[in-house]
Amino acid sequence: MQIEGSGALIAGGASGLGEATARLLHARGAELVIADLNEDKGGALADELGAQFIRADVTEPDQVQGAVDAAAALAGGLRISVCCAGIGWAERVASGRGPHQLQPFETVIRVNLIGTFNVLRLAAVAMLDTEPVESDPPTGERGVCINTASIAAFDGQIGQISYSASKGGIVGMTLPAARDLARGGIRVCTIAPGLFDTPLLAGLPEEHRQALAATIPFPPRLGLPDEYAALAAQIVENEMLNGETIRLDGALRMAPK
Repeated sequence: MQIEGSGALIAGGASGLGEATARLLHARGAELVIADLNEDKGGALADELGAQFIRADVTEPDQVQGAVDAAAALAGGLRISVCCAGIGWAERVASGRGPHQLQPFETVIRVNLIGTFNVLRLAAVAMLDTEPVESDPPTGERGVCINTASIAAFDGQIGQISYSASKGGIVGMTLPAARDLARGGIRVCTIAPGLFDTPLLAGLPEEHRQALAATIPFPPRLGLPDEYAALAAQIVENEMLNGETIRLDGALRMAPK
């Protein structure tokens, strides 16, 4: 799979990890469709990169289908799908205030897990309609889908029950999805980032950011979105990467809190 000349869909591509991935794939010659709810940032980024922007909620099938259709219509066809869309919520299972609210739990699962699956299933159908890419020897590869989990899938902290459950679900989907799509020549991988310098952490006081960075064994700093993007690009180009969740965390294993 070559990035240059391929069509790519970046869901959640207006900022953070998705923006960095969009920028790198564009620099490497991919044609892009950026899908996001943030029309201001997503539209501005698309204009800058000469890409298309589609306003899409990953939980809405019709909206995601519109983004997939736009990517499939690119000259290179839809070959690369990256889903970075997600939200968080902090609440304990139970406390003196009562049980965890059900609605926030359902919302996080719907956006992070069901939204990721929505992008995956619809992008995969479009990839199945493409011709295999040329390779020597020929393998029949048609595309690659990259999902975003978190090390919270493995090291969920106090108050992260909904977020950890949603990201754990993404990890759990990875191998069966790769097996389901193998005969169609579509690979599926998941990246599980640790603590990254994204808009979520950018709002924290600097001393809190430094304290978080100090918990990472090496390198002792927050991860950079460009490092996520570099791994995504390697997954695209390395045909043997399939059915795998890759931790990108500087050897961090999060404490309970």
